[in-house]
Amino acid sequence: MLQRHIEEKVQEYLSEDNHKIYFIWGPRRSGKTTILKDLASKLSVPIFNFDLLSDREPFAPTRDTLEKIASAHKVILIDEVQNYPESTVALKILYDEFNVKIIATGSSEIRQKSTDFDSLAGRFIESYCLPLSLKEIDDNTQIETYAKEPFYKNLAHQLQIFGSYPEIYANTTLSESERIDLLQNILDTYVLKDIINIYDLKNEKLAKDILIKIALQIGSEVSVRELAGSLGANAVTVSNYIEIFIKNYILIPLPSFKINTRKAVSENRKLYFYDLGIRNILVKDFRELELRPDKGGVFENFIISEIEKKRRNNHAKETLYFYREYGGQEVDLILENYKKEYDCVEIKVNAKGGNKDIFPLPHTFITINTQNYFKEITKLLQEN
Repeated sequence: MLQRHIEEKVQEYLSEDNHKIYFIWGPRRSGKTTILKDLASKLSVPIFNFDLLSDREPFAPTRDTLEKIASAHKVILIDEVQNYPESTVALKILYDEFNVKIIATGSSEIRQKSTDFDSLAGRFIESYCLPLSLKEIDDNTQIETYAKEPFYKNLAHQLQIFGSYPEIYANTTLSESERIDLLQNILDTYVLKDIINIYDLKNEKLAKDILIKIALQIGSEVSVRELAGSLGANAVTVSNYIEIFIKNYILIPLPSFKINTRKAVSENRKLYFYDLGIRNILVKDFRELELRPDKGGVFENFIISEIEKKRRNNHAKETLYFYREYGGQEVDLILENYKKEYDCVEIKVNAKGGNKDIFPLPHTFITINTQNYFKEITKLLQEN
């Protein structure tokens, strides 16, 4: 089994004298349940799957009911906690009155569904289990120094086509056709139907059509009004669906950076995918990158998704933006920290490319391409 970044943090939590609730957020099929199963085996405790009504019953928010489960298990493992948003009251009681550790995973943050989540303030910590990051892949791979350059080149190519869901990346016996079928299954069963059911959305076709439209605009600004018009849908509905995809770790929003000048003009966001395998199954294109007219946008998505995964995994405080001037010149990515220090990143498929060092505030500037991407991403966003 691949060792995940989150596992070390979980072990630290278990070894500490700390019984705050530990939430682990991430999309379905990203490896959360696998981690819980491994913990359940090592700790000899059950997993309570909140997909199941029977597993929710022991968490009725009464002291007598919760005392039974707290006395039986010093570590409580919960899967898909978002399916029982009322459990926040029970979790609060368990924290306040019983010395028990709770590790709860969710494909959608429970704060989005629970009106009582604010009552957990100061009572929880949280981490993320996302599709595999570059560091996780690197840590699980033994590479001789002389083989690193071709390995990273091939890795970038593979992740841009089939993405980095653990079961896609790690199962090296799958044929290309089997990988595509598995991605289709993840999209249909988990990305779409699961989200439709959790949020009681009315139109699965519209949800899929929105994702397809966004996938076709990769690297470009997305206007909700224009998107809604092209689909014959209400702009508010389209906006709500997009926010749900963001909250469920399908889409990464990249807003426009605003400064107190008239140069920054964009009110729209760019939207990228956490996983390019999901993006490519939406547009049904698994050709070699050299044959694809969207290869620039795909590489841009690859770099931004890796930086976003690293930002979340490292609990980094930076905020991500893009920047565009009236004249059309653009910086692909701006990283802003709490001290208002800025890293500007130009993302280019090829090593060559024009220097777009146009950001008007003091900053560092780097260009990331297919040759240096691993080294440059490693330098960014140190753990806090």
